[in-house]
Amino acid sequence: MSELAEHIKKETAGLNPVEALTLLSDIFHGEIVFSSSFGWEDQVITHMIFTNNLPIKVFTLETGRLFPETYYVWNRTMEIYGTPVHAYYPQTELVEQMVSAKGPSSFYESVENRKECCGIRKIEPLKRALAGNKCWITGIRAEQSANRQDMSNVEWDEGNNLVKFHPIYSWTLDEVKEYIKKYNIPYNTLHDKGFPSIGCAPCTRAVQPGEDFRAGRWWWEDQSKKECGLHGVNEVIEK
Repeated sequence: MSELAEHIKKETAGLNPVEALTLLSDIFHGEIVFSSSFGWEDQVITHMIFTNNLPIKVFTLETGRLFPETYYVWNRTMEIYGTPVHAYYPQTELVEQMVSAKGPSSFYESVENRKECCGIRKIEPLKRALAGNKCWITGIRAEQSANRQDMSNVEWDEGNNLVKFHPIYSWTLDEVKEYIKKYNIPYNTLHDKGFPSIGCAPCTRAVQPGEDFRAGRWWWEDQSKKECGLHGVNEVIEK
């Protein structure tokens, strides 16, 4: 168990998201980042960071396969807040090798191929984005999937050797939507079309009434495993 993560768990207990983010930006000054994919939750946290001028670097993974709506909200976010959102791209050579050998849609053919694509387009760029940092902020919420209900708002990420903090982990989707409406925050309009979780365009579809939050992600695979590897197995701090 990481002593640092335990310490952060105690220090942030009872704080609201903005208070916690402010505290963490002081503790990890210059070594704290927030990863955004421009979904509902990420837009809420981006708003908190930018409107409070918190020294937390906001970045996104530009996989090259995003929806047009995602690019629109990305651009709109930068226009409104006047603050950079740093982009991390996959390595060109790796993408070229994969697509040349297997074609542009190899991820549909097997789980191994899909993991390879996620590895090249997401995991490797994420490693670069997190390098040298000690705290990673995310928009994970407990009710997003069964896999995430057993997590905590504070974790120790062994693979990346840093603390992960989920400031709105306990929020409901209604609370997220209410916050967005209250502050007129730009959001991805695909959410209004049945897309609760939005990733790469070829790998994301709308969900049907009654389906799991992440049922639209990699829908052709085992429905019980809906993670791309960005949020792997971490050491959980007891709630």
